[in-house]
Amino acid sequence: MTAAGINKGVIFDLDGVLVDTGDFHKQSWNDLAEQEGFEHTDDFFYRTFGMQNYQIIPMLAGNDVSAAEIERLSEWKEQRFRDLITGKLKLLQGVREILDDLKEKGFLLAVGSSAPKANIDFILEQTKVREYFKAVVHCGDVSRGKPAPDTFLKAAEKLGLTPVCCVVVEDAVPGVAAAQAADMAVVAVTNSRSREELGKADIVVNSLAELSAGDFDKLLKNANGK
Repeated sequence: MTAAGINKGVIFDLDGVLVDTGDFHKQSWNDLAEQEGFEHTDDFFYRTFGMQNYQIIPMLAGNDVSAAEIERLSEWKEQRFRDLITGKLKLLQGVREILDDLKEKGFLLAVGSSAPKANIDFILEQTKVREYFKAVVHCGDVSRGKPAPDTFLKAAEKLGLTPVCCVVVEDAVPGVAAAQAADMAVVAVTNSRSREELGKADIVVNSLAELSAGDFDKLLKNANGK
């Protein structure tokens, strides 16, 4: 239990959960590929969405890429992404309402994302939801990206909670796997994947508007055998 007496938390992925950024990410990858002479297909984007750039770029390039080159390509891609989203972002349906409900019901909230810190900060400021989150974990905080559990374990640590006291909200298959590897209950939203693909999650919804804080309480009680 935390010093404040709170022992429950929710960790949100960012892209595809709080905001719909898929088309902007795809365009920025397309632009990078065109500049560098890589082939970037819709299928490749679909398969790698939710992974970190250090995982994606060598696959995109089709060969070994130095750490310095990965950093250069990643920085270009993410700056292009931020340029594309400026002034165009809106929270997905039900996001602000569930954030309000969870906060009112005593949950600690975090963001656990594969995105760079600059992207997360930019999106949270653009959508005016930064004050909801006690902790933020970005790709630079962990050495292994999803489906490894590191992102969500680090988020729980920053919240001062044990993993079994946390629920993850995800939209990607690697994210669901990461939550389960972290021994956390997971809610999946079908914003970027089908219900069937996300079927290993504890709950699958089409929108966060379908959920209330009570649903998260039930998941934690079930996870803890209460």
